[in-house]
Amino acid sequence: MIEYLTSLFSSTILMYLLKGFGITLKVAIIAILLSIAIGAVLGLIRSYAPKPLRLLSGFYIEWFRNTPNLLWVMVCFIAAPLPSDWSRCAMAYVLFTSAMMAEIVRGGLNSIPKGQFEAAHSQGFTMVGTLWYIILPQCFRHIVPTMLSQIITVIKDTSFMAQVAVAELLFRTKNLMSIFYNVMGRQITAMDVFLLFGFAMLLYFVVNFTLSCLVRYLQKKDSVSSHL
Repeated sequence: MIEYLTSLFSSTILMYLLKGFGITLKVAIIAILLSIAIGAVLGLIRSYAPKPLRLLSGFYIEWFRNTPNLLWVMVCFIAAPLPSDWSRCAMAYVLFTSAMMAEIVRGGLNSIPKGQFEAAHSQGFTMVGTLWYIILPQCFRHIVPTMLSQIITVIKDTSFMAQVAVAELLFRTKNLMSIFYNVMGRQITAMDVFLLFGFAMLLYFVVNFTLSCLVRYLQKKDSVSSHL
């Protein structure tokens, strides 16, 4: 069995899969960071900006929230003016996920009592200062669990790139099915398929479970410090 596993997960195959996972993580990290930033701005605009800007922000949010992510991956892969396959897909995730993040942020903003604005104003805070120092920190503490769920969804949804032949983890795992004979010198078996896809599943699980544990730790720490 050990010899079989060593042969199946040779250094060539492991490097091939891990390079694909590197693309998965790169796209996910870029999409998450940009989506949080853009989503926060959109959420603020929809909550506090003049009506014309609120309507524009609302249109953007509803347009992307109510259309499939996979559709935007295909559209951006074909039409986005970016130099690489993975960057065009990253743009699709940013467009879609920023709309989801905007609604999460807006929900967090709505949970803050309006009286805090009046209290901040009475202490001499401007609107920008109130949002930056008082409202947004509380908002993000409230929305951490929901935002984490969306982040995990982004990481899992990077598998959509396999549909447009971007060489991320799932595409490379599937691609091994066709090149397996050339690498291993034998026909692929059901056990090979199970183990290879199981390895891909394990990589996704480790990353997402680690994120879940980290957020639970931060929530617990924040809860303890708030009671001191």
